[in-house]
Amino acid sequence: MIALRSLRHLPFGAAAMLGGLLALAANPASATEGGTSLYLLGSGGPEAAILPPVEGVYFDNTYYFYGGDLSADQNLVVGGNVAAGLDVFLAAQFVTFLWVPSTDFLGGTVAVGGIVPFGAPIVSASAIVRGPRGGQRQLSLHDGTLTVGDPVITAELGWKWDRLHLTASGIVNIPVGDYHEGELANVAFHRWAEDLSLAASWHDPKSGWDISAKTGATINGGNDFTQYDSGNELHVEAAVEKTFSPKFSAGIQGYYNEQISGDSGAGAVLGPNEGHVAALGGTLAYNTVLGRSPATIRVRLFQEFAAKRRTEGTAGMLSLTIPLKMNLPAQGAE
Repeated sequence: MIALRSLRHLPFGAAAMLGGLLALAANPASATEGGTSLYLLGSGGPEAAILPPVEGVYFDNTYYFYGGDLSADQNLVVGGNVAAGLDVFLAAQFVTFLWVPSTDFLGGTVAVGGIVPFGAPIVSASAIVRGPRGGQRQLSLHDGTLTVGDPVITAELGWKWDRLHLTASGIVNIPVGDYHEGELANVAFHRWAEDLSLAASWHDPKSGWDISAKTGATINGGNDFTQYDSGNELHVEAAVEKTFSPKFSAGIQGYYNEQISGDSGAGAVLGPNEGHVAALGGTLAYNTVLGRSPATIRVRLFQEFAAKRRTEGTAGMLSLTIPLKMNLPAQGAE
């Protein structure tokens, strides 16, 4: 039988399962309309390319927190409004299910899943230069809500050669969430979007070292309410982590996001809005057992810098990953 300790690093929490997957409707530090991006920056960290080692159904619950701002002399289009001096706080929850139907598909492991985001964004603006219908100027607008974002579906295919893991993944945002037209605070994108990513991990259980990298491209559609067609993006992430005991590991990671094509459409009144942001941070994971199931609790914290045409701030994630059902091999099998 496969030992449960072989599952102690469940890499599909806010790491590899989100890693490419949770990109969700709520990272206020990315590019495009409202400064939001489908791909969740920071999710492709340690073990980014490692998929579950056995068939089954897995669950991840990730809490995401972000606080950032945009200086008063800069504008950003948010919900059709041209806003200046933004101050953003977001508390969000991402509920994720992953199904691994086979660990021998095209020589690798295949996984499919879905995510539902819930969020409570709070957005303040020192001025609304122009409203979604044009014409107005308003000072010190404050907006907050508790709402459901767009659901996201995902598919991943990964391979393993000794210590090297390689995974290709794709995610699609379905614009059916609770979108508040004309408001500053939203979790839903109200646009189709997809992300294609490739991750690689060099993972050595004997030495305890994991070196991972991930890169991908996000292709954005248009918001039919604001008439805003968001440009496409490129994201790159890297992480180095050391396992110190069967229960504890820690490391450093960072990310970089670049908008590679300009925004367009009638709602893109500020022009192409191409920008970028970088961040550095740390992560630690604690492996335990809940009931009879192995579980991983992971914490991540990032400080952003060098932001251009977007908010700059601090992001944090707290994730719990646990298998709901595992199809373990019969006794005596490897």
